[in-house]
Amino acid sequence: MIRPIDKVDLPALKALIEATQLFPADMLDKMTADYFTMKESREIWLTAGDTQPIAIAYCAPEKMTEGTWNLYLIAVHPAHQKQGHGTAIVQHLETLLREKGERILLVETSGLEEFSHARAFYQKCGYEQEAQIRDFYQAGENKIVFRKAL
Repeated sequence: MIRPIDKVDLPALKALIEATQLFPADMLDKMTADYFTMKESREIWLTAGDTQPIAIAYCAPEKMTEGTWNLYLIAVHPAHQKQGHGTAIVQHLETLLREKGERILLVETSGLEEFSHARAFYQKCGYEQEAQIRDFYQAGENKIVFRKAL
């Protein structure tokens, strides 16, 4: 089941983020603050899981663009990876954006070897590498930008 996140999901989502080691889990409160407090927020936060969250996705519109969105976060708990949950949540998000008339979804990731699985995942989902910015994150770590027309 894929649905918008709720405040009661935050503890489980923090545990998911800790398990994936994406970033410090306590950052999630600040990241979701506008989503929970601003009615006019256009951010999309999704989770997947029947009894508790096992995946999370977050995207938002790119400022100063028309119909361009960026997928800033996608994660699946390590115990549930390689079972189609990541693909399902991305496809659900793409459907939501298409239904709203949005045009493009971007995804950014690292060019380091340890992110090769992430890059392969995006390509498997139909994203094409659009750009590479050398030394973006730090010296020797490029940013890879993927794009998909909706």
